[in-house]
This record gives sequence, C-alpha cells and structure tokens, in this order.
Amino acid sequence: MLPVAPSAPPRLSGARWLERAETQAVFAALAAQGFAARAVGGAVRDALMGRTVVDVDIATTAHPEEVMRAVRAAGLGAVPTGMAHGTVTVHANHVSYEVTTLREDVETHGRHATVAFTGDWAADARRRDFTMNALYCSAEGEVLDPLEGYPDLVARRVRFIGEARARIREDYLRILRFFRQSADYGEGPPDAEGLAACVAERAGLALLSGERVRQEMLRLLVATRGPELARAMFDHGLITLVLGVAPRPTLLEALARLETALGSTPDAMLRLAALAVEVVDDAERLRHRLRFSNDECARLARAAERTPGLDPAAPEPAARTYLYAEGEAAFRERVLIAWARSGDAPDSPAWRGRLALPERWQPPRFPIGGADVMAAGVSAGPRLGEILRALEAWWIDGDFSADAAALRTKLAEMATQA
Repeated sequence: MLPVAPSAPPRLSGARWLERAETQAVFAALAAQGFAARAVGGAVRDALMGRTVVDVDIATTAHPEEVMRAVRAAGLGAVPTGMAHGTVTVHANHVSYEVTTLREDVETHGRHATVAFTGDWAADARRRDFTMNALYCSAEGEVLDPLEGYPDLVARRVRFIGEARARIREDYLRILRFFRQSADYGEGPPDAEGLAACVAERAGLALLSGERVRQEMLRLLVATRGPELARAMFDHGLITLVLGVAPRPTLLEALARLETALGSTPDAMLRLAALAVEVVDDAERLRHRLRFSNDECARLARAAERTPGLDPAAPEPAARTYLYAEGEAAFRERVLIAWARSGDAPDSPAWRGRLALPERWQPPRFPIGGADVMAAGVSAGPRLGEILRALEAWWIDGDFSADAAALRTKLAEMATQA
C-alpha cells in the first residue's frame, strides 16, 4: 500500500521481478563493464503501486554498442532493435528486456525525435511523458525520483512532465495516453492542465495512424475507469475526432455496469461496439479508421442489429434460432448489447435468464446432408442446395423438434415436389 501522504519513494528491495535471476543478470552484465543501469517507467510505477510487473525496461549510461558488447560478454543475447534511438533487446534465459541508453531530445518531429545520448538521469526523465513514469530503480531496489513524480503517484494524479502542450506536440498519441493512464492509474477528475492541453492540441489527433489509435483506445476502454474517461473525452469533443463516428457513452456505461454486475471480464471490442456502433456503416468507418480486419468489422457490426427474439419478453424459440445460427459468443454479445440498450437493471431475472440460455440449451446438429438429398433422388446442382436450405429452415421453424426420421420424410416430400 502507498502511504497516505507523499514522501520519498520506498525501496523495492525484495521485489520478485527485481530479484529474478534474469533481471539481475542484465544489471550485472552492465555493471561489470562499469556502466550504471536502472529499471525505469512502468515496472517501477506498477511495483510502487502494488501491481503485477510484466515487462521490465532498463535505462543505462552505456551506449548501444557498449550494451551489446557487455551483455554478450556475460553470455546473454542481444538484438539491435533500435540502435539509432539507443535501444537494444537483451535476452536472458528467454526473458526479454528493452535496454535503452539515457537520452535527451534534441529535436522532435511529432512521433519521432532526434536524440542525443547523455549520462544525466534527470535529462532522460524530462523527455518522458508523465511524472509517475519517470521513476528509476537500481538493482538493489533504490528508487530514483529526479522529477518528484512519486507524490503524483501517491495522489493518483497523471500529470505531464513540464509544459503539457510541449509534451503533446512531441507525440500526439500522448493525448490518448493521458486519458488511458488516467483511467488505469488516476483518481478523481483528470489533471486540469493536462486536460486543457489535450483539448488545445486536439487537431493533432488527425495525424495519428489507425494502428496506434486502435491500440490505445482498446486499452482505454477496458481500463478500470475506462467508460468514465471515455465520457470525459466525449464531453470535451475529443472522442468523435478519434473514432470518426458519433459516440454513445451512455450505452458504454450501461454495458460496463452489466459486466461488473455479472462478474464478466471487460471486452474491449464489445465496449467499442457499444460506444461507437449505431448502424452498420459505423462499423465500416471504424474498420477504415482503426484498421480492423473484416472479421473484427463483422463483430462490431452485430451491435447495430435489432433482433427482437433476444429480448426476454419474446418467446424462447426465437432466441434459440439466433443461438443456433450465430453461435454462443455472438449470442452473448448481442444479448448484452440489447440488455444495455433496454435500460433494464443489471439484476433483471428475465435478462439474466436469456443470457444463460447457452447453459441450458445446446444447439443440435442438423442431421441431414447433401448425400441424403441425393439419395432422395435429387441430382447434384443448385436445386440440391435449395432443398437442403429449405429443409433446415423447416426444421428450425419447428424449434428443432423434428428428428432424423421426420426430416427424411419431409425431404422425400420436397424431392417429389422438385
């Protein structure tokens, strides 16, 4: 637990991710050649917040070529993944670490920057995005806080380093990162200066690639306070610029309440569909804007469907028909969207019963195939397919009650009429 009042950051000695043999091997390889190194950014931030650390990035005074020599001398693997910007990917016993030379921006170009390597930890910190991400940790667990970001971390305040608009102009994706990290790590309203800067620099959102926007938006939507921060983006005129469609934050909020009440893991694509898909054309716009695949687009488009049979007031056979045709995953998604759209409470027994249909009814397999139709005297060709589809439709209309014998009797009747 973090202390109630800001203070100097505690040591992280004993942290599992830090004490891991692979992590210590990277530190030791650099230290053996006389170079300083510290873990930086998300690993340190998450460790101080008591969260699970997944990836460990390391900053060092060694230049990229020196990193390569040092880690290879220690028997570790090294791949020059970004030498111009100081980054080497180091492999220790199949665990990967991004090791980057301390640097400062000489000139920025939107997403990219011309950098100069430095030995100054504070200079390296000043080029980062938010104060809580400019924390460093030594191999022994000592935390370095050159920009006093720890008080912001304690206060759960996502705050830009230095002048917020200048940080955003260096990379306009930082607008989305501001809202996403506020949703993940912040409490209370977004930092006022940061919010004002995001609004002032909103035109830069048009310069971002669809792939980068998609990644940040999907992560935002499933963050702890994702719907709340999506609402903030809507209130300040930003989310329409990002998505290119008319958003519906109220429906997203309703869906999030259902997921919470049901104990469901938030689904980024389903939340995006609730937020941004009112008609099928919206799904197409999102596909082009955010570079979704055809299958992903089809999934989004389902949110635009209005299927009366999914409503618990409708007879159950209509819901069984949809479940049979589309499968369990699509059925559950459509029921959740319809439920959110209805405005009914998360504890509605009727909606919960409809959502649980796959648990008490498994769609049967249609027992008739093309060989059966040919055995009934129908030659291969378009007519065979027509009869097979008509027979299946008859079976479905009868709520799947006809068995194989009854289906063959009906098939014989259809074949005679053909």
